[in-house]
Amino acid sequence: MRPFRGPGRREIGHGVLAERSIQPVIPAEDVFPYTIRIVSDILESNGSSSMATVCAGSLALMDAGAPIKSAVAGVAMGLIKEGDRYAVLTDILGVEDHLGDMDFKLAGTRNGITAFQLDSKIGAIPTQLLSEALAKAKAARLHILGEMDRALSTHREQLSVYAPKIVMIQIPTEKIGEIIGPGGRVIRKLQEETETKLDVNDEGVVKISGQSQEGVDRARETIELMTKEPEIGEVFEGAVKSITDFGAFIEFLPNRDGLVHISELEYHRVQKVEDVLKMGEIVKVKVIGIDDNGKVRLSRRALMEKPEGWVEERRPDRGPRGPRRDGRPRGGRSGGRSDSRSTDRARRK
Repeated sequence: MRPFRGPGRREIGHGVLAERSIQPVIPAEDVFPYTIRIVSDILESNGSSSMATVCAGSLALMDAGAPIKSAVAGVAMGLIKEGDRYAVLTDILGVEDHLGDMDFKLAGTRNGITAFQLDSKIGAIPTQLLSEALAKAKAARLHILGEMDRALSTHREQLSVYAPKIVMIQIPTEKIGEIIGPGGRVIRKLQEETETKLDVNDEGVVKISGQSQEGVDRARETIELMTKEPEIGEVFEGAVKSITDFGAFIEFLPNRDGLVHISELEYHRVQKVEDVLKMGEIVKVKVIGIDDNGKVRLSRRALMEKPEGWVEERRPDRGPRGPRRDGRPRGGRSGGRSDSRSTDRARRK
């Protein structure tokens, strides 16, 4: 028994083979944004420790809830050859590996091979012999996968309670500043409230991680609301942030206010906004307009049942307006200033 040291060349090589065997079934980062580390402690072996690691690693990932595409199994094939006589061995023992003429490791799923490694001690291997080894390896692999299915046939629906919860979402790059906030105040506050960690890159990818699924979900929902662009007809719930003589401003999205004009509070005439709304009150509103500058008009009464016989009041048509008191025709402000300046220049002349 050799002294306890770090992994040697043999262990590293076997680990690389096992990693390459499982890598093809690992989901993409945008689906499963985790760093995976599998530790395989081989305490005793009279067979292929790398192929055992493939089988155990596949089961460990499924047991942890990693959504791998398929289970992976592996088997080591051997060869004994004397002249024209040969025998292909399946799942070779240590002595068969040591005294035999070939160590052919193959790993894969039911659909195909994901990785293999061939160690030949006799130089070239005839095509017929290699074909036979591949056929026997497939039969052995399918048998092993069947035995693995008896323990766990697919990945668990939920991640292990010991695994951190990670979610990745994409936001518009122009919204990155709103998520971070001045001096990072917004993102720090959100991390404290949800007990999560947030990372935002320059492409607008937000990675949310935390031990609690509830906290991760709250952080994701908040970010989605902060970056959402409202559309006419959508309904929101928000708090009354300020009250004026002409209406109330409602925070219908995080850090996003909209105006409910006093005429949009009730179907009947409202004398004072305070008669209907109070500061901090949660109210349900509907988006009825968005101007070119992004200002949002909201309505409370649009979500109420219209009173029977109610008719929308229309402003009376006052007809064409007469000339100004100074006799000049009515027009835009710029036109008035232009006429005044021309008159002043004429007087100076």
